[in-house]
Amino acid sequence: MERDIEQLNSALNSIKTLRSNVRQVFESVSNGLRADHGEEGKENKFIIELQDLLTTVNNNLRDVESAVSNLTPPPGAFSLGNTTYLGQETTQERQALYGQLVNSYKWTDKIREYSALAGNILATNSFNKTYKTFSTTKRRKTQTSNHNVSPEVIENLITSIDRLFPDVTITASRPFLPNPVIQACLGRVLKAIIAFKGLMIEWVVVKALSESNDLWSESRYKVFRKVTENCHAAMCHFHSPMMPELAVRSFMHWFHSYNTLFSAPCKRCGNHLLGNLPPTWRDLRTLEPYHEECK
Repeated sequence: MERDIEQLNSALNSIKTLRSNVRQVFESVSNGLRADHGEEGKENKFIIELQDLLTTVNNNLRDVESAVSNLTPPPGAFSLGNTTYLGQETTQERQALYGQLVNSYKWTDKIREYSALAGNILATNSFNKTYKTFSTTKRRKTQTSNHNVSPEVIENLITSIDRLFPDVTITASRPFLPNPVIQACLGRVLKAIIAFKGLMIEWVVVKALSESNDLWSESRYKVFRKVTENCHAAMCHFHSPMMPELAVRSFMHWFHSYNTLFSAPCKRCGNHLLGNLPPTWRDLRTLEPYHEECK
């Protein structure tokens, strides 16, 4: 395989050299007699120069024929079935379809070849050792699911969050026993209706203070719809089944940064409004405000 590639490169280089020298022949013929040929015998000098160029081209042509003869011929014609009739189209646009199909089939063959090689490499990596390690370890006591916890645990979590942020007013209800739905009012800026499933946040919707507390209807204001979308992203970012209480506190700490929704300028552009909207995104680490276009 490697030898075939070297021979193909040699043939291509020979063709490249031939094309370059043929171009020099045509340039010499088009320029005709030049000043550097002198005044005496300039016709003979031009003919001798042209003969030398043609001799070089003849030698290059022999090199091309020799390099092509060393190439391995393909096993057979590359057939695409009835698509070969596309090459007989009279319109210029349809004539190019056959070449594109050939390239796509070649690309697919390469993908299949590389996939087979990757499969063989992955097959050599045995996972038996890891499997045995986990299978021989002592089984631990099954932990209680984060979705199935006592109401007291959830109540303690909500109380700790309420104490952590004095400027956030939290009221809880339990329409879906035992899972609570809390309403977190962030000063006079906005409110969030947060539905829990055990110790994990399942849904968040952000609205204006004057809007309803319906969990399933979105706000009629675009700014709060944008904040709701960002809350969903943050909810997935802070999700941690192994440490659910820390995940909830981290989310609430990030949500608390929206107390400056209408007062803090964008950290990147320095403007308060962009597209008639304030910075509706808060960085997940630094909590700095950004516009949707600036984050």
